[in-house]
Amino acid sequence: MPVARLRGVGPERAAQLERLELRTVGDLLLHRPRRHEDRSQFRPIAQLQEGEASLTRGRIVAQGVKRFARGRTSVFELIIDDGSARLHCRWWNLPFMERYFAVGDDVLVFGKPLSLRPRTMDHPETEVVVNDAESQLHLNRIVPVYSLTEGVPQRWLRGLLARVVKDFAPHVIEPQPAPSGSPSRAEALRMIHFPEQADEIETARRRLALDEFIALQLAIQKRRRAWESRATSLPCAGTNHLMRPFLERLTFKLTDAQTKVLREIRADLGARHPMRRLLQGDVGAGKTVVAACAALMAIESGRTVALMDPTEILAEQHFKTFCHWLEPLGIEVHLLTGSRKTGGSKKTADDDSKHSRSPALFIGTHALLEENFAPENLGLVIIDEQHKFGVAQRERLLRKGRYPHLLVMTATPIPRTLGLTLYGDLDVSVIDQLPAGRGRLRTHVRTADTLPKVIEFIREQLAQGRQTYVVYPRVNDEKLAEGVKAVTAETEKLRVALAPFRVGALHGRMKSAEKESVMAAFHANELHVLVATTVIEVGVDVANATVMLIENAEQFGLAQLHQLRGRIGRGTHDSHCILLSNADTPESRERLKVLAETNDGFKVAEADLMLRGPGELLGRDQSGLPNLIFGDLARDLALVEQARALAAKSLTAPTPI
Repeated sequence: MPVARLRGVGPERAAQLERLELRTVGDLLLHRPRRHEDRSQFRPIAQLQEGEASLTRGRIVAQGVKRFARGRTSVFELIIDDGSARLHCRWWNLPFMERYFAVGDDVLVFGKPLSLRPRTMDHPETEVVVNDAESQLHLNRIVPVYSLTEGVPQRWLRGLLARVVKDFAPHVIEPQPAPSGSPSRAEALRMIHFPEQADEIETARRRLALDEFIALQLAIQKRRRAWESRATSLPCAGTNHLMRPFLERLTFKLTDAQTKVLREIRADLGARHPMRRLLQGDVGAGKTVVAACAALMAIESGRTVALMDPTEILAEQHFKTFCHWLEPLGIEVHLLTGSRKTGGSKKTADDDSKHSRSPALFIGTHALLEENFAPENLGLVIIDEQHKFGVAQRERLLRKGRYPHLLVMTATPIPRTLGLTLYGDLDVSVIDQLPAGRGRLRTHVRTADTLPKVIEFIREQLAQGRQTYVVYPRVNDEKLAEGVKAVTAETEKLRVALAPFRVGALHGRMKSAEKESVMAAFHANELHVLVATTVIEVGVDVANATVMLIENAEQFGLAQLHQLRGRIGRGTHDSHCILLSNADTPESRERLKVLAETNDGFKVAEADLMLRGPGELLGRDQSGLPNLIFGDLARDLALVEQARALAAKSLTAPTPI
């Protein structure tokens, strides 16, 4: 039912509600309160604390608008008094606010005092108290506070919601039977808007969140079943005639975790439906060799393999590694990026992708998505650092074959809640064991003023023959916030500070040939220090690099910092990651402390999810995050698991006759 048909909602109000995306009665019922206020409890103005959000109440004793700078800046201010003290409330450049209040009005105020001399709040939430028939809805109870838009008063919207909940919530259809001990959906809607007790709010949120997660899981599982009903697998389990010599040539032994994952992959490659598997492994866990084994299984079966990387640096690194591993076995390895198309000593990648009849491995960036890449008999698609790609890009590459197998890999551990939500249609394998013989990796959090001591420590490590990464958040210092450093300016300073050791720079704005040259020099230990942006976040593997200094560490997310420090600790020597930070808030210091306390990527990812939320953690554009109103991907793992089980049960239940 459209909102315009509700009593008290005319065309003008309907247009205002449209700005809040409230078009129907259903939208209103799901308009979740931003918070709830216990308006049976107020804090006297005299007891307000600086920086602490509080609800108070008083009578307006003065108000007015002041203008500054020839009228370009204004401030509307009102002063309220509750008998214990006075509170100044200010709104900058909102002179029209004066129309909403009058001296003598009784008002509720919610906000954080900026100072106590005088007591002052900027842009607090306010609501005029009116003694009318509806006053019991707005006072002396737990009251919902909603997101608003210009022209829609809080009091009016609360009254509208009260009528809608009363008239329409009881008629809401249950999408599925309420789990034991949970309220019905109708009751949950009443409780989320107008709870009688404080604990009803979370009870209602969980019930409504469960409905969201069940709908999401049903969609995921139905999509997987529909796909399986039409997708016929290409047999790619292999014959071991290449795998055996490959494993014998390796200079290391696979870990038990790698072997377990390979068994899962081999079973998938020989199954009735094409593989759709997510491979998670912490930085340095050995995903690349697992990918090589999966590629060999497909190639042994006469199929071509495509491996897509998010950056040219990672594609180049993989190209060199796979050439070293696979060319002695007679397997062609080709590289296809935006700036380079090569087959090593063989034909160009363009020629091979169209005409080669022998199975080969193609490694590339987004260039693999171009029309001129048309491989024969594509049997396996491997996508590394899958969170850097969108779902549409993944599907575009898969369409270059006839239901090829898919292996997506990530070194960014995905919290289980996100995994079940975003990748619920994929089977998941985890490499939870690091190769033996690695040195210890320790992380140290230091303040920016300790930089001279850190530089001295780096000099000591360089003198012992080790190498160092120094990471900055920006390429150059144009338009940077005060105190934020950049690669271009700091490289020259480090060349002076670390002389005679050789210092090079690497960032995304360099030409491909330049980047390749710098990386080759660092690999060969001709460069001792590599100054870089996060372009080294994935794929860079130099075992002799044992120190990483990250300046302005507060500018990065925890998962990204964990990825960066994964570039060190890959050899036998002990390694040190030093996080230098200008952070002056307890929250920032607490974030960085997580990295000092654990090297476990899953613990880091869980902490990052709790601190920043999934949108920031994954990037909303690429992640495909669901638009949840009540569900919380940072803390609702149990609900997601319950929803997954209920959805599966629903799909397998016999249809009633």
